[in-house]
Amino acid sequence: MTTHKRYRFLSGPDDAEFCQRVSEALAQGYKLYGNPVLVIEEGQRIVGQAVIWTDTEKEKL
Repeated sequence: MTTHKRYRFLSGPDDAEFCQRVSEALAQGYKLYGNPVLVIEEGQRIVGQAVIWTDTEKEKL
């Protein structure tokens, strides 16, 4: 049995690697939570997205 964190906040530079990390989390079964965020720090775009893990067994009850 794999244990997943119920909440994760992914953040990093706005690049393909960040998009890949979000895509991988979704492929594992995480769901997007809330709106994405964008900040500009020293001219660099930093983005973030929260994802949540829901217990699908509990949802079936």
